[in-house]
Amino acid sequence: MSRPVTLVSGQWADLPFETFCQKAGAMGFDGVEIACWGDHMDVKAAAADPRYVEDRKRILERNKLGCWALSAHLAGQCVGDPWDPRLDGFAPPQVKGNPDAIVAWATEEMKLSARAAKNMGCKVVTCFMGSPIWRYWYSFPQTTEEMVENAYAEIVRRWTPILDVFDECGVRFALEVHPTEIAFDYYTAGRLLAAFGRRDTLGFNFDPSHLLWQGVRPDLFLRDFADRIYHVHMKDVAVRPDGRAGILGSHLPFGDLRRGWNFVSLGRGDVDFDAIVRELNEAGYSGPLSVEWEDAGMDREHGAAESLAYVRRIDFAPSGRAFDAAMRK
Repeated sequence: MSRPVTLVSGQWADLPFETFCQKAGAMGFDGVEIACWGDHMDVKAAAADPRYVEDRKRILERNKLGCWALSAHLAGQCVGDPWDPRLDGFAPPQVKGNPDAIVAWATEEMKLSARAAKNMGCKVVTCFMGSPIWRYWYSFPQTTEEMVENAYAEIVRRWTPILDVFDECGVRFALEVHPTEIAFDYYTAGRLLAAFGRRDTLGFNFDPSHLLWQGVRPDLFLRDFADRIYHVHMKDVAVRPDGRAGILGSHLPFGDLRRGWNFVSLGRGDVDFDAIVRELNEAGYSGPLSVEWEDAGMDREHGAAESLAYVRRIDFAPSGRAFDAAMRK
């Protein structure tokens, strides 16, 4: 199947956008998923200034790249989280340290991301939503059902005006199911859709790596949420519990070989990508396969190039006929 293979720019946002695109084009990627940080995408400019949009498009065209999605993960996290000093790392200087101001900034940023995506010709924004109750995931002190219900209601309250703008722009919102989010696994994802009344705008950015290390089978998630898979991240993870390290990370940094799991370059971990491609084919997914390259133990240019080759090799079109059709009279 000729699904385009793209490269997420978030892990390359230290580079100027043009430099990143030159590298992605030279490697042979079909396109990029543009992160809304660094100098890669200024959503305020893209939402209002046609000249800025044309400049971004010219850079893409020069490097023979397309763009099917924007990534607004950092601002999205700030919309739904309670106060956390780490959010200052995502927020602009004028709102740092001010929880209400950070939420207000992030809410406007997300609305602008929908308008920017529309102007860029993108149909999807991949994102996080944050969570008022992630810190309560382990129920001690006891997390009550009322606390959980209130948290989902708060997410609906904060995000409904944003999703209204997505509707106006004809852009879909693809939440990455991920630890620290209101939907972080199979059952919380289903609960989120129900909380929004299965609103069409809201779907998922499927990333198998975050599901696998939690013990969730990514292919089953794909099967059961097939109609809500709006975008796909290709990312691998190696799960290596050794009797000392478990899945909670032990406060060890990513890449530390003592950890129970680490993100690794595609094909070097435990994700069953064959099962994933088969489920994507069954679902009729024809959108991009977007390489989100994260491997703390490998040079990123080497990793991105080998990941592109891996995706090209393992992606395939569904069969148009039964394999035993030629045997029939």
